Amino acid sequence: MKEILEKLQERREEAYLGGGQRRIDAQHAKGKLTARERIELLLDEGSFEEYDTYRTHRCTDFGMQDQKITGDGVVTGWGTINGRMVYVFSQDFTVFGGSLSETHAQKICKIMDKAVQNGAPVIGINDSGGARIQEGVASLAGYADVFKRNVIASGTIPQISVIMGPCAGGAVYSPAMTDFIFMVRDSSYMFVTGPDVVKTVTNEIVTAEELGGASTHTKKSSVADKAFDNDVEALAEVRRLVDFLPLSARENPPKLPVIDDPERQDESLDTLIPDNPNMPYDMKELIGKIADCGEFYEIQEDFAKNILTGFMRLEGSTVGVVANQPMVLAGCLDIDSSRKAARFVRFCNAFNIPILTLVDVPGFLPGTSQEYGGVIKHGAKLLFAYSQATVPMVTVITRKAYGGAYDVMASKHIGADVNYAWPTAEIAVMGAKGATEILYRSELGDPEKIAARTKEYEDRFANPFVAAERGFIDEVIMPRSTRRRVANAFAALRTKHVEVPYKKHDNIPL
Repeated sequence: MKEILEKLQERREEAYLGGGQRRIDAQHAKGKLTARERIELLLDEGSFEEYDTYRTHRCTDFGMQDQKITGDGVVTGWGTINGRMVYVFSQDFTVFGGSLSETHAQKICKIMDKAVQNGAPVIGINDSGGARIQEGVASLAGYADVFKRNVIASGTIPQISVIMGPCAGGAVYSPAMTDFIFMVRDSSYMFVTGPDVVKTVTNEIVTAEELGGASTHTKKSSVADKAFDNDVEALAEVRRLVDFLPLSARENPPKLPVIDDPERQDESLDTLIPDNPNMPYDMKELIGKIADCGEFYEIQEDFAKNILTGFMRLEGSTVGVVANQPMVLAGCLDIDSSRKAARFVRFCNAFNIPILTLVDVPGFLPGTSQEYGGVIKHGAKLLFAYSQATVPMVTVITRKAYGGAYDVMASKHIGADVNYAWPTAEIAVMGAKGATEILYRSELGDPEKIAARTKEYEDRFANPFVAAERGFIDEVIMPRSTRRRVANAFAALRTKHVEVPYKKHDNIPL
């Protein structure tokens, strides 16, 4: 018996070494952790239960029958993050460059199936050279098997991808279908075709970092949600994100002990809005003063900065936040901000996360580039997402809410449950100056008359009371009381239930 146990220990040690000490050292030299080190940092200490430790590939072409390494380039299993169950796979770059084989894919598919069955998130740590060329179409089939499971899991369990090395070719489509993508600066990249192919086909000379690095995907393409300086920081932030999310669509978001008084008022909010309606202010300040302990976990903070998306807690429970940011483009909606917010709203709705919308929007960004780029369809995505949402929704209009953008930003008319406005709110078809120039075009030659007409329009419409008179605003509130009013509104909506007509699925304007 002792001999058998010693043999098992030897095989375990061999499996834990992956591609061997030399390759592990090379991984460390690049500033990267190994697959197992990453899992140890991600999960609670001692919680990891591994599956398929000893699986190997079955390929016999190109001499592969003599190159079998236990685990076949991916570590899979489950563990806990702050006591809550998650499934995880971590690709091992020390084994065949983390390349995906038929067996490698089967290991990933197995834990994805278990995650859907048991209702727990899947976290994928990607560090792979792509499909294993020696296996040909079998490795491509493996990718497709994973893709199919990504789609089945979508909206059922949260899926998080952490890119910690190369992720190229077909490999990028699995992370692209997950809910969140985190990257590591200077050591991870994603692209469909690499720099060499780009140079051959288009004659462009570009580095891997410029083509598909963390900066590119967080600031330009919006493929990735966050970027971090190293593996340790990225994994710590994944743990933080998981704390905000329910384990599956069958559950409500987690509730932490309440350590911040929901009745707390902040008198500084009474002076947050500048006297000059064209002066910006930082909407993050308002979010921080509403949220429990001022904590705001922002998503896609480096992309479409004219809108803010992220998670906060209110009375210990997770709330999704969508807010116009007057500091950037005056808070206008445009193509990028509409896409960003629509995706976030749909995620919140899929996983029972209530949505708080903070509105200061002068309209949609004008210009040929926006129209040629399809702002109509992209703006409709956000409109569609809000209209479709059945979770509790509370809206607070702080200043401008003009034109169609007023409708789109979770207005009462498209399904928001409780709509508040500050006394500084201006709800109208457009700004006073533009409206006056249209309504009194014949008087444009007389500046005094136009000024008087503009003042008249401002007095009549540049306030929240016309909308309140029609029931479109439930209450005009004191800014200092925003946290209390929003907390009470969500408390009243905890038992909200909406029946939707039967359909196979919707047809969102993609």
